[in-house]
Amino acid sequence: MKKTFPLTHEKIKYPRMIESVRAEARKYIKRSRRKELPKGVDFWDFGCRFGASANEAKDIHLAEIDKFISEAEKLELPSLYLEILPKHGHRLKKEKASSQS
Repeated sequence: MKKTFPLTHEKIKYPRMIESVRAEARKYIKRSRRKELPKGVDFWDFGCRFGASANEAKDIHLAEIDKFISEAEKLELPSLYLEILPKHGHRLKKEKASSQS
């Protein structure tokens, strides 16, 4: 999903527009995670970018999306850009700690 969300509307109040952005992002992530995993892939990971526009967007972690949307709300931005792209995730095996007796 690559989308610029306008946050100004003559009839819809600003907090409601912010909540609709959050809801759409969550809905997209849930829908993407339900898709079948290809062979050799452990989970769906996501590449995320956020900014006031597509040109100003910076890479962020998936867990930080709500924090950045809240910051945009505090700054009362007229629009925001959100990019969430699913990618293949591979789990790294932890090294077993040898216990000393």
